[in-house]
Amino acid sequence: MSLPYSPARKVLAEQEELILQLRRDRGLGARRIQNELRRLHEISLSLATVHRVLVRNEVKPLKRLRRKKRYKRYSRPIPGDRVQMDTCKIARGLYQYTAIDDCTRYRVLGLYPRRNAACTLVFLERVLEEMPFSIQRVQTDRGREFFAIKVQQCLLDWGIKFRPIKPGSPHLNGKVERSQKTDLEEFYPTVDLDSEDLDDLLYEWQHYYNWDRPHGSLGGKSPMDRFFELIHDTPLRDEVEAMYDSSRERIQEQNYQFELALRRVEKLKRCV
Repeated sequence: MSLPYSPARKVLAEQEELILQLRRDRGLGARRIQNELRRLHEISLSLATVHRVLVRNEVKPLKRLRRKKRYKRYSRPIPGDRVQMDTCKIARGLYQYTAIDDCTRYRVLGLYPRRNAACTLVFLERVLEEMPFSIQRVQTDRGREFFAIKVQQCLLDWGIKFRPIKPGSPHLNGKVERSQKTDLEEFYPTVDLDSEDLDDLLYEWQHYYNWDRPHGSLGGKSPMDRFFELIHDTPLRDEVEAMYDSSRERIQEQNYQFELALRRVEKLKRCV
């Protein structure tokens, strides 16, 4: 049974070795080491304790890549207001679909053999079923798996706005990309990709991420903690449907310049 966090708690030799092993083998920072000790070994140590072990053993700090540009981070105020979605190649014939709520960081994950329209539709249905709130907008990059007509038509039928980002602006989908990096650093090194239980293990990781894993961007709260804080401000499905204006939505073009040209034509028509 794990003990509560305590900065003054004495670290056992085997616990100290686990900390050093996680840094040495997987290159994890102190916060991620803290999370992995709790998830994999049921060991609860404070962040200060983990950091003190690293300093005492003269472990070199991790090198952080400096960003050429600094972008202003934002967060939508209401759960379901905007859900970022992306795909990530895990191995040959194995792709992870990820949907993350911009406000709460609540996530839905799925593994599929391809990234195409058919898999996107299956994943979208799962997202609608598993997200604990109604979705107003879906934001993606300009991948073909998202721009397929049948995918966009389903979003129109479900009353969900499709908001793809413009080319060359991956920072706009930063939350989903950072969360996928977390999967690659924390989840996949701990599992066998050939395991028949991989889907179940991913679902367990998804549950841990949503319910138990503390997030620095949420002040140490989990996504569900954040959702419960805002549950009374979260619109119900009937309210979301009432806010949706179908006349302002249509099938969008994957080619961004062509899409911009269509928008200019539509604007001129409205002005005539």
